[in-house]
Amino acid sequence: MQGYQLPPLLSGKLIKRYKRFLADVELDSGEVVIAHCPNSGSMKGCATPGTKVWLSESNNPKRKLKYTWELFLAPETLVGINTQVPNKLVKQSIEQGLIKELSGYDKVRAEVKTSEHTRLDLLLEKDSGEKCYVEIKSCTLVEDGLAMFPDAVTTRGQKHLDELSHLASLGNRSVIFYLIQRMDAHRFTPADIIDPAYAEKLKKAVTNGVEIVIRDTIIDTAMIKIGKSIPVHNI
Repeated sequence: MQGYQLPPLLSGKLIKRYKRFLADVELDSGEVVIAHCPNSGSMKGCATPGTKVWLSESNNPKRKLKYTWELFLAPETLVGINTQVPNKLVKQSIEQGLIKELSGYDKVRAEVKTSEHTRLDLLLEKDSGEKCYVEIKSCTLVEDGLAMFPDAVTTRGQKHLDELSHLASLGNRSVIFYLIQRMDAHRFTPADIIDPAYAEKLKKAVTNGVEIVIRDTIIDTAMIKIGKSIPVHNI
C-alpha cells in the first residue's frame, strides 16, 4: 500500500482551537466534542472557526481525549494537520523507492540519536558504510501557491539545521525534508517574516552542504500519499 492509511474519520465543524493542543468541534450529529490537536505550530490559515474538519476516534480507555483532529478543509485543498503523519509516510515512501533523491539505501532507521541532546528523524545507510541523515518537517502554511515553513518560531527546528550542518561537515549526507500536507503549493520558501533566524540558518545549512527535498501530498479522507516535487524559491 503506497500511502498512509487514515483511520475511519468523522466530519464536523471547527468551533475553535485553543491551548495549542485542543480543539472544540461540532460533529455532523450536532454533538460538540473536544479533540486533540496534534500540531504545535500556529496553524496559520488552517484553524478558521466554522470550517469543515475531520476527526479520528480512539477506543483506547487510557487516552484523555477520544478524538484526534486529522484534516482541515482549506478553500482549494484538504490539509493534513497531524504532524505525526509525515515521519511515517516519508519513511514508508523511501522504503518503497518512491523518493528518487533518497533511493539506493539498504537500511532505514527512525529516531536516531546524533548527539547528546539531538535526535534526527531518519538515518539511511548503505552496506558500504555511506550514511544519510534526514530530518522531516510538516508544512501546512500555503499562501497564493507559496508553501512556507515554519508557521511559528521554532528554536527546535533551528537546532536541527545546526545538527545537519555539523553532520555534513563530517562528510555525511544531510537532508532536510519538507512534506507539504496539502495539494495547492507550487513553490517553497523559508518563512523569514515569521522566523528570520530559521530562514537564515536554512540558507547557511544549504551553503554548508545540507540538501533540501520537498514533496507535496495527495490527500483524501481515506489516505495521504506522497506527491510531486516542489521547487525551492529564495534560497
